Amino acid sequence: MLRRARGRRSMLDVALASHLSPETLRKIESGRVATPAFPTVAAIADTLGLSLDAVWAEINQVERTVEDQSVLPVTRHPSLVS
Repeated sequence: MLRRARGRRSMLDVALASHLSPETLRKIESGRVATPAFPTVAAIADTLGLSLDAVWAEINQVERTVEDQSVLPVTRHPSLVS
């Protein structure tokens, strides 16, 4: 979401405007920082003009999708069912 919102703005410009290093922003955008600190996310969102509500909604949607994909149906093996 953050990468899409950055659009054509350079990573350097957004990082500096958010008071972050470009390396930190790169790690967040690439998912290498799984749980960035709230103030960091808030600073990036503010720089990009995103509401925290929109960021939260995106996070919840992604988490629900991952949870839905990770739940496997339970199957019974015929020889184990009495």
